[in-house]
Amino acid sequence: QVQLVESGGGLVHSGESLRLTCVASGFTLDYDAICWFRQTPGKKREGVSCMSGSDDRSWYVDSVKGRFTISRDNAKNTVYLQMNSLKPEDTAVYYCATSNTEYSYQYPSAADFGSWGQGTQVTVSS
Repeated sequence: QVQLVESGGGLVHSGESLRLTCVASGFTLDYDAICWFRQTPGKKREGVSCMSGSDDRSWYVDSVKGRFTISRDNAKNTVYLQMNSLKPEDTAVYYCATSNTEYSYQYPSAADFGSWGQGTQVTVSS
């Protein structure tokens, strides 16, 4: 079982940046995908950005392309989400999650992800 701990959320103004961090630990760090999801009250969790477990292939939801960048430091078992040019509509709780479903890094479905962090709140004011 993989344990995931997110950090880096906060309150920022529109146009500003944040970097989210997800530290992974556990018996095995092999996974097919690691993703950032976000969720607002009353809505389903939305996949934001993902990275393949085996290489650097990545995926982004259209609304964040060009603004967000996912990266990984294997030595630190850490995945980052650099969020630039933040907008009020980016406000949500952001979660890190892993999946052992092949190709789940593309158009991720929360149902395919078995390990989740506790989430970190991102609030963007206008």
